[in-house]
Amino acid sequence: MQLTKQQLPDALYNAAQVRDLDARLIAAGTTGLELMRRAANATWRALRLRWPDAHELTVMAGHGNNAGDGYLVAALAKRAGWKVQVLAVVDPSRLSGDAAHAHADAVSEGVGIHRWSADQALSGIVLDALLGTGLSGDVREPYLGAINAINASGLPVVAVDIPSGLSADTGATLGVVVQAQLTVTFIGLKLGLLTGDAADAVGALVFDDLQADPAIVEQIPVSARRLDGFNAPRLAPRPATANKGMFGRVLLIGGDHGFGGAILLSSECALRSGAGMVTLATRQEHVPAALSRLPEVMCAGIDSSNQLGALIEPSAVLVVGPGLGQKAWGRALLSAAANAPRPQVWDADALNQLSQGWVTLPPDSVITPHPGEAARLLGISTKEVQADRPAAAHALAQKYKTVVVLKGSGSLIADVDGRLALCDHGHPAMATAGLGDVLAGVIGALMAQKLPAFEAACLAVWLHARAGEHAGTKGRGMAATDLIPAIRQLLEEHSPCLN
Repeated sequence: MQLTKQQLPDALYNAAQVRDLDARLIAAGTTGLELMRRAANATWRALRLRWPDAHELTVMAGHGNNAGDGYLVAALAKRAGWKVQVLAVVDPSRLSGDAAHAHADAVSEGVGIHRWSADQALSGIVLDALLGTGLSGDVREPYLGAINAINASGLPVVAVDIPSGLSADTGATLGVVVQAQLTVTFIGLKLGLLTGDAADAVGALVFDDLQADPAIVEQIPVSARRLDGFNAPRLAPRPATANKGMFGRVLLIGGDHGFGGAILLSSECALRSGAGMVTLATRQEHVPAALSRLPEVMCAGIDSSNQLGALIEPSAVLVVGPGLGQKAWGRALLSAAANAPRPQVWDADALNQLSQGWVTLPPDSVITPHPGEAARLLGISTKEVQADRPAAAHALAQKYKTVVVLKGSGSLIADVDGRLALCDHGHPAMATAGLGDVLAGVIGALMAQKLPAFEAACLAVWLHARAGEHAGTKGRGMAATDLIPAIRQLLEEHSPCLN
């Protein structure tokens, strides 16, 4: 069964799990060569669908099963009357097992096979069959030169299973990575194809299960679940007798001098995401603007943390951090919030203060760091976070005993029980200020409506990313407020208010 990115399954695996699945399929009676032939046919179908008028193919072949797939695709293309060449980065005489059989097929079809050298010209569509999911360290020669040549060619590129140089487990670039326009992946969907650097390397993603027996697939544990409309958590419909008290009061705390807009964004999104009541605690100077913009929100000018107690008491959920600052005012308010026995969402400056170690999170809370904030929370570099985003998300969840949203391309949601969800939606136009404040407000509102923290974070991240895709159709220049009506509409479509 072949699926495009819009139809991808939700189960995500690491490289070792996919190898285990491959071995179990072979042990159950499907030969490795048959699986290789199915992979080649899936790649050939996707390639022709993407470029129906093409007639020329260059296969860059390495060593191992990834190369075997490439040789079989070359044979299929030659059989279809295409002009085909294979440039072997590794001497084909070193091939063994199924890959050697695949090479023999290409030879029997009359495919021209040549040793690759840096001065050879690539032509037509380029098939990346160099390195598979087993790569762990940085790419070395001769693969380094071959990948650079592919990227410099300016030709359309198809990656077999995974772009060479991309980690199947983390989505990190291992020194250098093929920039593909199409990737056709097999058997189990790799986590690394959907986070980190993957979005710039994978291109359009097609998945084919190679007719794997579902009963065998179900034996393999998954690394993560991919969020989409069919599996994102849902709010229950509201009864006809609903009243505002049934859907929680969210208290939003933040907005020091010069940063009032951030907490207003969070407040507006909490209101539009269905919270029963929304209260804003901010600097007195920001209250007139808040009342003018959001008359439905109860606004309190706060000069000291002593004033927070009466606001915290009736609140179901606290959202703390947008525009909070790190000065005495923000530190005092964060300390008061941290001592309140309420589920909370911490973002922005609340995370910066959490990283300093003087304050702790209440139970059943959510933190929403971007990679730089995650690095400070873990005491490592941003580069180290991005080198293994899944590990960083799990480490944050364990260190702070909380639900974590590690933002970025392929946002990850982790909890202390080891669950990991991934959202591969979003749009480059979302690279603008204020979107994190919007996300924090959505999470808080969903938690107030009695979704558990992990489920609320998953649904909020998915809504936020899909709203970004919707608003992103207009291109650059997106503002954070553009997402709020889109989030409201998507939430109603996903979880209707009425039965």
